[in-house]
Order: sequence, then C-alpha cells, then structure tokens
Amino acid sequence: MPVVDIFDEVEEELRAERARRAWRRFGPLMAVVLVLGIGGVAGWQGYAWWQNRQAQTSAMAFLAAQGVEGSSPADQAARFTLLAAQSPTGYRTLARLRAAALQAEAGERNLARATLDQVTGDTGADPIYRDLANLLWVLHGLDDVDPAVLAARITPLTAPGSAWRASAQELAALVELRRGHPAEAKRALEALANDAAAPQGVRERALRLSRSIEG
Repeated sequence: MPVVDIFDEVEEELRAERARRAWRRFGPLMAVVLVLGIGGVAGWQGYAWWQNRQAQTSAMAFLAAQGVEGSSPADQAARFTLLAAQSPTGYRTLARLRAAALQAEAGERNLARATLDQVTGDTGADPIYRDLANLLWVLHGLDDVDPAVLAARITPLTAPGSAWRASAQELAALVELRRGHPAEAKRALEALANDAAAPQGVRERALRLSRSIEG
C-alpha cells in the first residue's frame, strides 16, 4: 500500500476522532443552536442553561462558517481564522483546528502548522486539544520538517496515559522512516499492531505498513 495512502488514512482517522470528541464536548451546545434556529424564541426557555450570549453567538457563527458551500478551502480557512479571533476559548480552539485542516487541504502546510501552534500555545485550551494540535502538526510536517523536530513533538504523546497514544505511536514510526531507520519503524509498527489497547483501525494500518517495510 503506498505510503501516501497510509498518510491519508491516518488523517481521516484523526479527523474522525476529533469529530467524535468535539461532538461529545460541544454537541449539546450545537443541538441547542439548531433547536433555536427551528423553534425560534419559544425554544429559549427550554434551554435555560444556555446563559452566555457570547457563546450562543459563537456557536451560530461556527455553524454558519461550516455551512458555507462553493468556497475554496483557503477562503473557508480565512473565515474560521477570523472566527477564532472573535470566539471564547472552546470555539476558538475548534475554529483554529478547523482552519488548520482547511489550510492543509489548500496545500498551505506551513500556515496550517502555524495555526496549530496557536492551539498548542493557548493555555486556556483543553489539554486534549493541545495534544491533538501537536499530533496534527507532526502529520502536516512529515514531508518537509526536520525529523528530529518531528520526533521531539510526537514522543511525549506516545507515553502511557496519553489520549492520543496509539495514533502518536503510528506517527512516531513514520518519523523513524523519515529518519532512515526502517528497522526501528518496523518494530514499532509490529508492536502497535499487537497492542490490544490500540483502536482496531490503527492496529490494522500498522500491520499493513509494517509488512510493506523490508528488513
């Protein structure tokens, strides 16, 4: 299987995981926005816990930015970047992560990494999203960033207890390939493929990639 396909699958897995975590954290909030949009002012009393007007505005703006069709990834990224500058912490983080994904899709990997650096440097952001930003930073740097820099970023995320450990181990193995260490990469991938605690998709991908590495 071509390595580029592996990278695509890694990114899809990360996007799916990010979406699941974002929905668990912010899904009820977004559901309220949808209900308000359909039911109007009458729905407001049923959601008394929605107390922060700024959060409501940010939620609606986030949904509006997501719903724009026919625009380029670069244009959409610009909208999310603007939204991040105007939003409270939770939506600021989500907007930056979305902007970085769109920037990478537009081929602006340097810009995507700079946006992810804003997430990792935001002490108000949830640590799980800051770690995710580091993970995505490495993903978007596999082709053109010094492998030593990538290793320094990804290694802490491979520690036991890390929410992103399995995905980080997978990326760490790819970094070893970049460093010209196929034997180390193969061993790491084989170990990951046999790790019962890792997600099944990650294990299967690790097995396929390990078999494609000679040595």
